[in-house]
Amino acid sequence: METKCPVDAKCAAEISAMLTPPSPLQLQEYFEEIISERKCHGIEVKQDGNLSKGVYATMELKEGELILKDKILVGLQHVPNKLDCLVCGYCFQFIESVEYQIGRKLYLQSLGVPSCNGCDEGECSSSSSNNKACLPEGVIAALMNGELVLPYSDKFPLPSTVPCPGGCQEAYYCSKSCAQTDWESSHSLLCTGERSESVSIEALSKFIQHATETNDIFLLAAKTISFTILRYRKLKAANADRSELSLLLEAWKPISMGYKRRWWECISFPDDVDRSDDTAFRMQIQQLAFKSLQLLKAAIFDEECEPLFSLEIYGNIIGMFELNNLDLVVASPVEDYFLYIDDLPDPEKEKAEKIARQLLDALGDDYSICCQGTAFYPLQSCMNHSCCPNAHAFKRDEDRDGQAAIITLKPIRKGEEVTVSYIDEDLPFEDRQALLADYGFKCRCNACLEQDPNKK
Repeated sequence: METKCPVDAKCAAEISAMLTPPSPLQLQEYFEEIISERKCHGIEVKQDGNLSKGVYATMELKEGELILKDKILVGLQHVPNKLDCLVCGYCFQFIESVEYQIGRKLYLQSLGVPSCNGCDEGECSSSSSNNKACLPEGVIAALMNGELVLPYSDKFPLPSTVPCPGGCQEAYYCSKSCAQTDWESSHSLLCTGERSESVSIEALSKFIQHATETNDIFLLAAKTISFTILRYRKLKAANADRSELSLLLEAWKPISMGYKRRWWECISFPDDVDRSDDTAFRMQIQQLAFKSLQLLKAAIFDEECEPLFSLEIYGNIIGMFELNNLDLVVASPVEDYFLYIDDLPDPEKEKAEKIARQLLDALGDDYSICCQGTAFYPLQSCMNHSCCPNAHAFKRDEDRDGQAAIITLKPIRKGEEVTVSYIDEDLPFEDRQALLADYGFKCRCNACLEQDPNKK
């Protein structure tokens, strides 16, 4: 039975306005501003008559050239990964020190907390396994409190930790600027600290627990709704004479630019579910989203922004992430540190290697876990798919935060579309088409046209 949300009927007109695609002029003006802010040169976003959009080169681009670094609109670190990596809650760069990162991980291991290196739920390996070496007493505490300074760790400086402005113990930052920006853009409504602006801390905790146990994509959706509510309040304070709907549409504008479908209609079909159960599966997903929405509504509901708490809007927000999100990956400075020690010339290496080897033996195979999460990037989300792409997302050595770096794979001519691959382009034709069907299109790139067994 299809799930019914009362807000969908009550706010039908407002929801329709919010989900109406932006006009070509609105889209052009928005992305011109984004490209200017990002200081991107050589690209533009264009829209065709079918309201689809793409990124195009406005000048000749060389192979290996950085096309853009795209800031995150909404992103998060996967919950299990927070046990392995302490990063800024806004820009996602590692914080505190190499010593603290190592000491914190060893401390959690000593408590028996499992390590999750991109593993599936239920497959995390215990960090307290017996094959890991023991360290002398006091080493872990010394690493965490700064008493023990590792040789050459000054080659890998990290920003000091700034606490959450709301007083929660869940978000930390690399600077006061990041802390304040995150607080003002979304976190003040989603903070469980004493200065939180949420309606109910208890209700918020229940929502977070549900998202953690089911799918952390709900946390992304919550950040998006919080982001829009706070933008609405700021706009209203400066424009008291404007209608609530016009203010809400203006607050919603950054989200309106992303391609959307209802989550339960576009989510990838699991391999372990019978295809004949498609309808039942998608109804279960819809019901799961509705339960999450109800929990979120109890925590941060704002009557003037009621359309945001409709199942239609919630489903489209999550569907936008399902179709457009990009893996958020930031390399670990701990791995860089140990690699640096390993590459030292022998006289210097002998001095540093003993303590490094002890730490590596204590950490085990998971010493180099990177920051892992998911994020929505405004410009990257405009890039269309090709099974023979001319660009890709690639982090260079100097890219140490959560921004998406897009690099050319081959020379790109002026006027040519910049494309990336949404999937593993080395898969066979049939497998690629099956995966891309979840995105709602049939790929007609040169590779697919050539490999299609039904081609004429």
